[in-house]
Amino acid sequence: MTARKFNEDNERMKREYRRYLALAKGRDEKTIDKVDAALAEFEQVLGYKPFKTFHRDWCERFKRYLEKRRTATGNPLSLTTRDATLRLVKGFFHWLASQPGYKSRVTYSDVDYFNNNAKDARAAHSVRPKIYPSMEQCNHAFRNMPEDSEVEWRDKAIFALLMLTGARDSALASLCLKHVDLIENMVFQDGREVRTKNSKTIETWFFPVDPMYRAFFESWVRHLQDNLYGPADALFPKQTIAAGKEGFAAQGLSREPYSNAQRVRDAIKAAFRNVSMTEYGPHSFRTMLSLYGDKVCRTLEARKAWSQNLGHERLTTTYSAYMPVSRERQRDLLRGIDSM
Repeated sequence: MTARKFNEDNERMKREYRRYLALAKGRDEKTIDKVDAALAEFEQVLGYKPFKTFHRDWCERFKRYLEKRRTATGNPLSLTTRDATLRLVKGFFHWLASQPGYKSRVTYSDVDYFNNNAKDARAAHSVRPKIYPSMEQCNHAFRNMPEDSEVEWRDKAIFALLMLTGARDSALASLCLKHVDLIENMVFQDGREVRTKNSKTIETWFFPVDPMYRAFFESWVRHLQDNLYGPADALFPKQTIAAGKEGFAAQGLSREPYSNAQRVRDAIKAAFRNVSMTEYGPHSFRTMLSLYGDKVCRTLEARKAWSQNLGHERLTTTYSAYMPVSRERQRDLLRGIDSM
């Protein structure tokens, strides 16, 4: 007889929690999926015991499991991953402690046993050096991207628009032709249609980078228009797969966008791999463009406009999240203060 793989009461409370996160806390689907995954792993470790029988020993048992768990490559889980998983599970039980039928069974003090020790918590949240390409590295990788096929042309256009806008990869993957205005040199990231962070609507004018990016991106848009792609068709359409004599094979491009950002990430990493460089991801371009903006902007107002172009309402967000000061730069700045 096989063990049960779910508990009805547990499932009901998890559904309520998902609803709470979505409607009361405004969490997006991606965040809620992470909560689901963490709770599923927790239940599996505890043998799908009813949440009403919660005991603080469960916390210690789950922490020991995470310490021993290995990734697909055989490496231990990072402290950051372990800490994030514990926080997601703790958040659920913290909410559960306020729910009818659970108040007397789950206490806030017992839920606190999900906390990491202070040393591991500090290590998990320590700031790590940001890895990002230079403007020159991007230029070199872009110039050497192949463009012999329509798919390669599309991938190079993805790189070009990333340089022009610094948009997040999910947003790029979900753009349609109607979101591009080549006369105004801008992209309208409509939060109702484009997968922006927190469904925010962002008006992004092209950054003043090398003109080759603007020229190539325009050639791609014209190509789509010449092939009768309409305003509602994908800006970076996915490739179609069709059955042939030798099985399924890739065909031309469809008019549909990709359902996620994996193709965008693959295209950018492949561009750097093609020239034997570190495989930088799309998000690293936001750091590179933030630092470049601080270099070329002469006024505080210009820096604010640059920050807004990245989708940040506050200039401090750009400075704190995307503008690291290296150890060497920190040293040089402090040494040069007297001469400023």
